[in-house]
Amino acid sequence: MSSNQKPPSKTDSPQEPLKRAVAGCMRALARMPQLEVAFAAEKPSLVRSGATAKARLPEPARKLDQREAAILRGHADSMALRLACHNIDMHRRLTPEASGARAAFDAAEQARVEAIGARRMEGVAANLESMLEDRFARSRSSEVKTRADAPLEDALAMIVRERLTGRKPPKSARKIVDLWRPWIEERAAADLDRLGQSIEDQKTFALSLHKLLSALEMIDEASLGRAPEEEEEETTDSVDDGDADTEGHESAEDDAGDSRRTESAEAAADAMDESAMDSDDAPTGEFEDEADYSDADAAADPRVPPGAPRTEPRSSDYKVFTRRFDEIVAAEDLCEPDELDRLRNYLDKQLHNLSAIVARLANRLQRRLMAQQSRSWEFDLEEGTLDPARLPRVVIDPFQPLSFKREKDTDFRDTVVTLLIDNSGSMRGRPITVAATCADILARTLERCGVKVEILGFTTRAWKGGQSREAWLQATKPGCPGRLNDLRHIIYKSADAPWRRARKNLGLMMREGLLKENIDGEALDWAHKRLLARSEQRRILMMISDGAPVDDSTLSVNPGNYLEKHLRHVIEEIETRSPVELIAIGIGHDVTRYYRRAVTIVDAEELGGAMTDKLAELFSETAEPPSRAASPRRAMVPSPAGSLLH
Repeated sequence: MSSNQKPPSKTDSPQEPLKRAVAGCMRALARMPQLEVAFAAEKPSLVRSGATAKARLPEPARKLDQREAAILRGHADSMALRLACHNIDMHRRLTPEASGARAAFDAAEQARVEAIGARRMEGVAANLESMLEDRFARSRSSEVKTRADAPLEDALAMIVRERLTGRKPPKSARKIVDLWRPWIEERAAADLDRLGQSIEDQKTFALSLHKLLSALEMIDEASLGRAPEEEEEETTDSVDDGDADTEGHESAEDDAGDSRRTESAEAAADAMDESAMDSDDAPTGEFEDEADYSDADAAADPRVPPGAPRTEPRSSDYKVFTRRFDEIVAAEDLCEPDELDRLRNYLDKQLHNLSAIVARLANRLQRRLMAQQSRSWEFDLEEGTLDPARLPRVVIDPFQPLSFKREKDTDFRDTVVTLLIDNSGSMRGRPITVAATCADILARTLERCGVKVEILGFTTRAWKGGQSREAWLQATKPGCPGRLNDLRHIIYKSADAPWRRARKNLGLMMREGLLKENIDGEALDWAHKRLLARSEQRRILMMISDGAPVDDSTLSVNPGNYLEKHLRHVIEEIETRSPVELIAIGIGHDVTRYYRRAVTIVDAEELGGAMTDKLAELFSETAEPPSRAASPRRAMVPSPAGSLLH
C-alpha cells in the first residue's frame, strides 16, 4: 500500500474508500506521488508549487450515484492530465497578449491535455465527458439564444476537442457550439484539422493555435513571430559569429530581444491572472495551477535597474468615469442594530468549532509577541522612576545619591495592522465566514499585545455598474470611460476603536446581498492611504482575496486587463515607494504573481494559520521596513502547523 494511503478503519465515512481510490489514481496519472488531494464543498482548484501540487476536489455526497462519481473522477482526471502533460513555462511564453485570444488559447490547451488522456484511456474519456456535461449544464449553456451570450472560447475548446478525439460535444454544450461552428469552420477549418498532428507536442500545438487564432482574427498575423527560445538561440548564434562590423547591430538586437521577452513575460502573467477569474463551474484545467513561477514573472521595468529606487512614480492610464456614487461607510450604518446582532449571532454559531482552532493559533501568536515585548530598563539614572533595588546602599551610606531607572521604549508596540478583506460575490459562503472569524480573533489578540488593528472590506454597491453605468449611458456612451461601477468601501473596525465596540460589525459580512464585484486596485490604494495617515512607526497592510479584480460593467467597455493592470500599478507603488509593509493571502487564487510577499492557500480553513504565520514572521523581523529590492516571487505554502486542517 502506498505511503500516501491510509488503511481503512471502522470509523471511516462511506466516502473514504472512494476518496482514497480517486486520490491514488490521480497521483498515478499525474506521475506525482507527493500530490496533496483534498475534498471540500467548494469549487475545484489546482495549485502547483515547484515539484509539488495541491488539488481540491468536490466533496462526494454520502449517497453517490454513478453519474456523480463519474463527475468527481472527471475533475480528478482533468487535473492529473494537466499536471502530467502541461508545461507551465512554455504556456506562459506562448500565450497571446489579447485578452479574448488568451481565453481561447487557455481553453484549447486544456482541451489538448484532456484529449491526450481520452485518446489513450476509454474510462478517462467517459469521466471527462461526464464532468463537461455537468459543467455546461450548470452554466445553462443550452438556454443561450445568440452568439453574444455564447462564450467563443468554450465553443472553440469543444470543437478542438472534437477534432482531437472524434467525440461530439456534450449535449449541454451543443447549443453554443452550433452557434459558433459555421463562423469558426468557415475561417479556420484547415487549421483545426492540423491540430491533431501535434497533440503530443505542446510547443508545436501552441504555434498552430496562433495561426488558428489569426485566421479567426483574434490576434494580428504580424504579431505571431517565433517562440522566445528561437529568438534566444538566434541571438546567441549571431554573437558567436564574431563579426566586428555587426557589433553595434548585435547590441541593438539584444536590447530589442530583452524588451520582447519582458513584454512576453508580462503578457503571459496577464494571461494566467485572467484565468483565475473563473466561475464556480469552470473547467478544471482553468483553475489556478500556475503557482510555479520563474523570475520572468517579476520582470522589472527595463528602464530601472533591479532594486533601484525610482525618482518619480510610474504613471497609470487608469481613470474613473464618476465618483459621485462611491461611498466609504461604517458597517453599523449599513443595517439596523437588531439585524447586526442577528448576523453576529449567526456568525458565532456557524464557526463555533473553527473559532476554537483559530483561537489556539492566535494564542500561540500572542505568546510569541509577548516574548518580544519583554521589558527592559536603563539603570543608575539621575531622574526617572526610583529604583528600590538600589535603596539598601543609600541606607548603608546616606551620602550615596538616589538611583533612578527608566523603561526603554519598544518599537514593537508602535505598530498598526490593517486587514483588507475582499467582499466580492466569489467569497460567498465558507470563505467569507472564515475570513470574518479570523479577523475577529486576530484583532482581539493583537489588541491584547498593544498592536492596533483596522478591519476594512471592499465591494461595489451594485451588479453591472449601478448608477455610474446609468450616468455613462445618459452621456451617450463615451469611449474608454474607465471604472464604471459604484464603489463601496466598508470600515468594520477603525484602528482606534476597541475590539469590544466593533465585534458586532463583522457579522455584516454574513448579510445576504452585500457581496458583489471587486475592484482591488482602488481598495488597496484606499487602505494604503489610511495607513499613511497614521502616526505609528510601523504599518502593515494584509490583503485577503480569492481572485483577480472583476467588474463586468468596467471590463465590458475597457481592455480585458484594465482592472488587473491598475492593481499591479498600485502594488508596485506600495512595494517600491511606501513605508507600508504589504502582505497578501490568496484563497484558491495565486496572488504570488502580483505581490512580492504573499502566500496562496487552497482551502479557506487554512486562512487562520496563514494569517498568524505571516504576522508572526513579520513581527519576528526588526522594526525596519523590509528591503525593497526586487526579489523572485514564490508560492509559499503554509506549514502544517499553521493549517487549520492539522
